[in-house]
Amino acid sequence: MRPLTPADPAAVGGHRLLGRLGSGGMGTVYLGRSPAGALLAVKVIRADHAADPAFRARFRREAEAAARLSGRWVVPVVAADPEARAPWLATPFVPGPSLSEAVAGYGPLPAGSVRTLGVRLAEALEQVHAAGLVHRDVKPGNILLAPDGPRLIDFGIARAVGATTLTAAGSVVGTPGYLPPEQAGRDAAGPGPAGDVFSLGCVLVYAATGRGPFGGGHPAAVVFRTVHDPPDLAGVPAELLEPLSACLAKDPAGRPSPAELRMLLGGGPGAGADWLPAPLPRLIAERSTRALALPVPEPTRVDGPGAVGAAGGADGGTGPARGFLTRRRLLAAGGALVAAGSPLAWLASRGTGRRGTPSAAPSGGLRVFAVGLQADLTGPGKAVGQAYERGVRLAVEAHNARDGIPFRLAVRTADDGGDPARAAQAAGQLIADASVVALIGPGAQAAVPPVAGACLAADLALLLVSLHSGQAGPDPWRTLCDTRADAEGIGLPVLDYLTRVRPVTRTGVVEDGAAGSGSGSGGWQLTRVLRQTPPSQGSTAVHRIPQGGSDFAAAVSSLVEADARAAVFAGSSPERAGRFARALADAGFPGPRLATGEVMEPAFLEAAGPAAEGWLFSTYFSGPAEAPAATGFVSAHRAAYGGPPARWAAEAYDAVGLVAAALAALEGEGRDRAGLSRRIFRTAYRGLAKPLAFDATTHRLSGLRTAHLHQVRSGAFRYLGVYQDVTAAP
Repeated sequence: MRPLTPADPAAVGGHRLLGRLGSGGMGTVYLGRSPAGALLAVKVIRADHAADPAFRARFRREAEAAARLSGRWVVPVVAADPEARAPWLATPFVPGPSLSEAVAGYGPLPAGSVRTLGVRLAEALEQVHAAGLVHRDVKPGNILLAPDGPRLIDFGIARAVGATTLTAAGSVVGTPGYLPPEQAGRDAAGPGPAGDVFSLGCVLVYAATGRGPFGGGHPAAVVFRTVHDPPDLAGVPAELLEPLSACLAKDPAGRPSPAELRMLLGGGPGAGADWLPAPLPRLIAERSTRALALPVPEPTRVDGPGAVGAAGGADGGTGPARGFLTRRRLLAAGGALVAAGSPLAWLASRGTGRRGTPSAAPSGGLRVFAVGLQADLTGPGKAVGQAYERGVRLAVEAHNARDGIPFRLAVRTADDGGDPARAAQAAGQLIADASVVALIGPGAQAAVPPVAGACLAADLALLLVSLHSGQAGPDPWRTLCDTRADAEGIGLPVLDYLTRVRPVTRTGVVEDGAAGSGSGSGGWQLTRVLRQTPPSQGSTAVHRIPQGGSDFAAAVSSLVEADARAAVFAGSSPERAGRFARALADAGFPGPRLATGEVMEPAFLEAAGPAAEGWLFSTYFSGPAEAPAATGFVSAHRAAYGGPPARWAAEAYDAVGLVAAALAALEGEGRDRAGLSRRIFRTAYRGLAKPLAFDATTHRLSGLRTAHLHQVRSGAFRYLGVYQDVTAAP
């Protein structure tokens, strides 16, 4: 727990705030004391986040759902104001650590503790399901450990059984690693109670072993293993294997109900107050003591009208009396919340006068925000740079042509000539332009660190399109937004194709060690994915060609001897990939042949000749000319530039769409660089190439529909679609 900052309110809804329990992209959780003296956890949502009607609806559902529960092992809502400018809710304070914190800091729990954990959480799920709800996010971070037992928290994505979700297309509801397989696919089934049981099984494996049953790594790879692979139960105590295996059945009908799970785990009430191993009880006691000893600060209020206080008292003299929240009253008010729309016309004409924020137009017209583009427009990488520029300009024109827009967009460009040494200078030119509120680029990997550092210093959002930062989270560049998935994800289309579309149980990989195929390429990540998770739960044999080597015939012989039924080229040289394709054809290899988009170049077609036919490529770029959803974009591109869009043009177009959507979601006083650099990670945008949405904590691109498949047909590269949409072997 940390002390309050000068910007924090001293009271919310009549509850005196004592300190900060945590803070993230969605808001802040405070330790508070009710007028009656009870300690509470008060969750306050950021006002700009609450301006999103979908998020406000989710928050309201959380308050309603948790208020319907009264069981011992769930944490109910005791007060809330979902209609406040900064919505808030209050729950009883649980001084214990989360399960994830406990296991990470002190190691796995002993079998007896895991058994008690399972029995009591199963009882909690019984109460959740009896109330007609499904939690949908049972995970270690949502389980608090108290002296008498665990507590299930966070009903933010809980839904009524059978309810229609508000989730954007292509996104996944839940946490990879704890997500049931039936909710992971494109045509995922609606949430059901059996899904919570599966998630609980994953939680208990984590508690017993310190790791999830489906491993780690790229979230999409974890989801893939959840759907296709058996759980890894190594290290689970023998006495827990049967109940945990039952929870993790792929078929929801094969899982026990929460009541049945309690019986499988022993059925009794579990251990007494000493159910946790040392030193966790001491940790909980120390936290309780610190919380109780905190002084109460002088009262001030920052509240909106209509707040409801904790049952049993009024506002404590700090403001006008308010109604009190009861479960019945909260449910009765369920239909009363109307998410107010932002007064866009007024916001658009307001000038804030802050540095880096464009002021209102002198004529009183719409404000203009500029999107900066830094790319190689004249050097060796100009093909990609010009594709960026064309996509950006068309997106800006499309935005400005719409009716009822709250602001206009403009484009500012800086050409770095493909020289990483010039990247920071080019970025500096754009950063110095106060009208620029976001920067798209650069196009060279070596330029990312200096440009990202400069944008961080200016609190300017930087959107990467064809590159990835290589970072697993928001540090060290908090304002950097990866709109392309990380390198590990490039193996997922290959894995999916060889498992679902054209199943093979023996896969052969040729890992090319040629110059340029190092850690900056996708080759070694592709090999890693296929070795960790062999397609169709089979085997993967790897043959490495050292740098300078050229004996592709020997590599093919090695794959044939291993009885490989599919061949994968893991390298970045189009010419060498083409030579490998020829060697495969000469050997009469009949199986599917795959590579990544790094080698999907004319040089591959030239080197392979007729042997290129049928090759498949996993890419992060789409083929808008062959995608029905991009017809308007393609037509506009042809009209403006005389031909179809090149690769990465659609992705740059989507980056501008994301910026515009994030700006539109901000309130007027927050429409500046600082506001956008935070709001962009809480914005979901359905682009032409893929949905763009991000994990609120790590800022990683979320969702599974982030990669594509292409194939050589009649001597040319053809777009097949998002890899999950490819349903038959071409």
